[in-house]
Amino acid sequence: MTHAMTQPTPATVAPDALLDVRHLCVDIRTPGGALRVVRDVCLTVARGEAVGLVGESGSGKSMTAFSVMNLFPSPLAHVAAGEIHLEGQRLNLLSAEAMRAVRGARMGMVFQDPTSYLDPLMPVGRQIAETLQAHRFGDDHQARVLELLDLMELPHAAQVARKYPHELSGGMRQRILIACALAMRPALLIADEPTTALDVTVQSGILKLLSRLRRELDLGLLLITHDLAVVAETCQRVYVMYAGEIVEHQHALDLFAAPRHPYTQGLLRSILHPRSRALDLFSIPGGVPIAGHWPSGCRFHPRCPMAQPGICDADAPALVPVGAAHGPGADRCLRADDPQARDAWSQPACTVALP
Repeated sequence: MTHAMTQPTPATVAPDALLDVRHLCVDIRTPGGALRVVRDVCLTVARGEAVGLVGESGSGKSMTAFSVMNLFPSPLAHVAAGEIHLEGQRLNLLSAEAMRAVRGARMGMVFQDPTSYLDPLMPVGRQIAETLQAHRFGDDHQARVLELLDLMELPHAAQVARKYPHELSGGMRQRILIACALAMRPALLIADEPTTALDVTVQSGILKLLSRLRRELDLGLLLITHDLAVVAETCQRVYVMYAGEIVEHQHALDLFAAPRHPYTQGLLRSILHPRSRALDLFSIPGGVPIAGHWPSGCRFHPRCPMAQPGICDADAPALVPVGAAHGPGADRCLRADDPQARDAWSQPACTVALP
């Protein structure tokens, strides 16, 4: 099977796709020219489905989410190519005013650190009400605020609504941020590392809340995380991202049972199992390359134990469709069908020198 880089082929889109991202490319303007930080990303989320987007920091996960929301952290970043569709409407052709009407009303986003997004000088109930006022949600904002706080499983909703962010725990603040994102009953919720700043017990509660909300509200959920253990608890399908590219996507059951890409295998091996007696924790050698300094060929080859000089550092591999027990997937590994690659990290060391 050849993985040589070819022109992008049309993405296979589920007929019930809520979010449909096709061949997304994101550039950042620099004095030296455009710097491509996300390349040819295709993903879909169906209504009522939880989809994980996984990878180390610097892989391009958050930039992909900002592209969907058109909320780039810098005015220098922009969608350079590709299409983003929500319920059949192409978002990346809308004006700034039209996008403001979409954000909040039809899709919401939950960020990593609620403290950075909640006003410390305003009671949290009023902050939720501001979202309702901005989108002209009926007349009885107070009743909707209390309804949302109950939905977030916060007891004594009326008392909580009068509190300021510093009077609440980290988990409660995150639930307030989720309430703000869901105030207008959007169809899609994007959660960008929503549990990273929380302890394990609180993290589990937030994940269970997101799963319940997805089922009860028939939400499409795009969960962005670096932790495959979080994905295992929450998601039906998984996209694995590395160095600005999707390197593998599969149904979660297939990915955990038989990961194809060595990077996915490394992430799975890095999970600490409670009953493990191993004294040495595993980590993938090296780090994600800096944008604009991508290695030639496969972008993972400098860290990969299966890399072959002259092959993996030559042609940039395409994302090739594969079949699996629970549905179609794809991988971007030149050696994914090699029997030795099925347990890449049993190899003693990387075959290519690390940068």
